[in-house]
Amino acid sequence: MTGDEAHRIAAELLYREALFLDERRWDEWLALYDAHPEFWVPAWRTDDTPTADTSTEVSLLYIASHLELAERIARVRSGKSAASSSLPRTAHIVSNVLAEMEGDAIVARSVITTQIFNIPRREQHIAITRCEHRLAAVGDGWRIKRKKMLLLNDYIPTMMDFYTI
Repeated sequence: MTGDEAHRIAAELLYREALFLDERRWDEWLALYDAHPEFWVPAWRTDDTPTADTSTEVSLLYIASHLELAERIARVRSGKSAASSSLPRTAHIVSNVLAEMEGDAIVARSVITTQIFNIPRREQHIAITRCEHRLAAVGDGWRIKRKKMLLLNDYIPTMMDFYTI
C-alpha cells in the first residue's frame, strides 16, 4: 500500500469517527473499533511528561475492550450517568493527519480539537488532543485497534468522556 492510500484510508476513518461522535451515532462509532481495542487518554505526570504505563500510572481514561466501550455507550443512552444526563453538543475538528504503514497496520497521527457546548450552563470550551490511531485490516475494511489521545488542555471545566475528546 502506498503512503497516499494509507493517508486516504486513515483520514476518512478519522473524519467518519468524528462525525459519528458529533451526531451521537453510537453504534456506528463502536463499529469503527476492532474486536479488541484500546482507547487511552494518559494523564500528565508533570507539565511536560504524560504517563506512559496504564498498569502502574494514572490515566484520564483507559478502556481495554470492546465490551467496555459498549458499556460506556449504554451508560450514555441510559441517562443515569452524571456525565451524560445532559449531553453537550460537540463538533470534532480533525486536522494535521499524517499516516504511514507499520507492518500490516496503518498508524495515523492527528490533532483533534473538540468544540463543546454545555447546554444547561450555556458555556462552551475546547478540548485539544494530539492523537495516534493504530488501524488494523479486518475483512474488507479497516478498524481502530488503538486510540491514544493526549489531552493538551487537561484542565477542562466539565466532566470528560469518550464523546467530548
